[in-house]
Amino acid sequence: MDLLEAIRTTPTTRRFKAEPPPLEAIWRALDAARFAPSGGNRQPWRVVVVADPQKRKALRDLYQPHWQAYLRRMGADRLLAQAGDDPRLASLRRADQFANALDQIPYHLVVFADPALIAFVDEGLPRRSLVGGASVYPFVQNLLLALRGEGLAGALTTLLAPAEREVRELLGVPSQLLLAAYVLVGYRADPWPRRLSRQPVSQFAYLDSYANPLPEPSAAASS
Repeated sequence: MDLLEAIRTTPTTRRFKAEPPPLEAIWRALDAARFAPSGGNRQPWRVVVVADPQKRKALRDLYQPHWQAYLRRMGADRLLAQAGDDPRLASLRRADQFANALDQIPYHLVVFADPALIAFVDEGLPRRSLVGGASVYPFVQNLLLALRGEGLAGALTTLLAPAEREVRELLGVPSQLLLAAYVLVGYRADPWPRRLSRQPVSQFAYLDSYANPLPEPSAAASS
């Protein structure tokens, strides 16, 4: 698959087929994803591939309280009780159905990070540390694209992170590792989109100043 096509047509999948893909496809995707950049090439990611049905159910049960808390925080729990065909409501219902049926998705990839291998260069700033993720999330995005190349769908969520301790105990993960991402993998039940809908470049990119949107190529060439 062409790289740009993969980038433009790899959505978060909410509905998966029950049929499990071959484990070899997961291995190949991980083998491709490992070429992601990381600070000092330390490659701090560690991945537990969960196929066991009982462990998948346990992960779903750990995920559920944090999904419900997220719905309440966003005021979405009240929206779910409403009737209607609002596209936003339909999307929310799909996300809720996804959360309630996590255990039916064939593979759960739990991505951990070893903080001893990450330079948190912003930890002294008077805000939450953020940039340490630069050594982990390029790997996760590589993984999603590599899965797409294998004909597989993925859904990335971080809502499992508050249950980090319980997840480590469930999966026998060393206590120093941090839960960075939770990726659900299987065959997509819906058709792949021809192209995703996203904001144009002019809405988020700037030239020299935040007040100056980056011009489109045609405008830049004529200026």
